[in-house]
Amino acid sequence: MADGVKYKRVLLKISGEALAGEKKIGIDDRVLKEISSNIKAMSDLGVEVGIVVGGGNFWRGRSSEQMDRVTADHMGMLATLMNALALSDALEQQGAVTRVLSAIEVRQMCEMYIRKRAVRHLEKGRIVIFACGTGNPYFSTDTGAALRATEIGADVFLKATMVDGVYDKDPKIYPDAVKYDKVSHDEVLRLKLKVMDATAAALCRDNNTKILVFSMEDPANIVRIAKGENLGTLVE
Repeated sequence: MADGVKYKRVLLKISGEALAGEKKIGIDDRVLKEISSNIKAMSDLGVEVGIVVGGGNFWRGRSSEQMDRVTADHMGMLATLMNALALSDALEQQGAVTRVLSAIEVRQMCEMYIRKRAVRHLEKGRIVIFACGTGNPYFSTDTGAALRATEIGADVFLKATMVDGVYDKDPKIYPDAVKYDKVSHDEVLRLKLKVMDATAAALCRDNNTKILVFSMEDPANIVRIAKGENLGTLVE
């Protein structure tokens, strides 16, 4: 592990909405550049970085009540691929070396996901962006991220959100909401805390994968966490 960093290998989960910024839809070039520059800075510290990015800035399948669920989820997977390619391009403009690995075959645009291939890319210092979730409908990108974090042996699953950690209730609605500095996987599931969906949370619990929930409102938090600052909420 490089000197001055807390983690050797991380899996960073970013929502698609984070890339949209105030536009709420599509990709905001300024936000994309800011996020990618901080991911590059974390990589430059010697941290091996895997990324899963959602697709909600282009498509949210559950909001389409008239469409077949499987079709809607397939469209959501393609939305994550669009974001993965955009993030890859932004990172490479910053001087990083990236690889996009997809759970579904799109060989003209990216590599097919194979665990050992992904690990080898990470070992070579490449930033690996995982697209298309698990490749299966009915599973969220959080579940895809939890799966990839476990498969690559990440030291921590960094879940970027728009709040600064895990609360006992929604802090945007309840001013008396209490923030947790640390909470167990079992408590997340038992208390139904809004960390991620139950499938993803259970996968992390069953495989002892630590989760750190933090705010992405300041993308520099990515680097601060890599350096060991105590931000957000740790789930272990």
